[in-house]
Amino acid sequence: MEEMRVVLAGFGGQGLLFAGKVMAHAALIDNHEVSWLPSYGPEMRGGTANCSVIISDDPIGSPLVTDPTVLIAMNQPSVDKFIDEVVPGGIVLIDESLVNHVPERDDVKIFTLNATKMAEEAGLKGLANIVLVGKLFAETSFCSAETLEEAIRHVVPARKAAYVQKNIDAVKLGAQAQ
Repeated sequence: MEEMRVVLAGFGGQGLLFAGKVMAHAALIDNHEVSWLPSYGPEMRGGTANCSVIISDDPIGSPLVTDPTVLIAMNQPSVDKFIDEVVPGGIVLIDESLVNHVPERDDVKIFTLNATKMAEEAGLKGLANIVLVGKLFAETSFCSAETLEEAIRHVVPARKAAYVQKNIDAVKLGAQAQ
């Protein structure tokens, strides 16, 4: 697989670090080299949060992602901060629920989903992050569907076991989004 350098960014509490963990764990299951690097703003809830995930077949020299091949952005400040860093040919996934303006770039594929609304209407409130991971999965096949389910089962804490199926459903919802 070609190296995938992902930045997941938004407000604290949107589950971006969790979504990054799901992706990283799926890559580990598939025996890829992986790095996962969280970055918190001044507050856990409501402050900015982002994480970088690198998935590669080759050893990873640094966990820092300065030239992402993928951006998952869940708010306007994140779009504004990272959109210009995505390499030509890259993929940008945006939750348009909290984004008023999507800059135009003709050298990347931009997908806008109202992921928050989609999740809420499907009874999956709070899982817009995983809806976006599902869309990325559909566009890139960064792992198999079975691997992604296994990663979710491993990353969701035992005390929240009731959320395993909801996360799997959120992946499917995102994967089917047009």
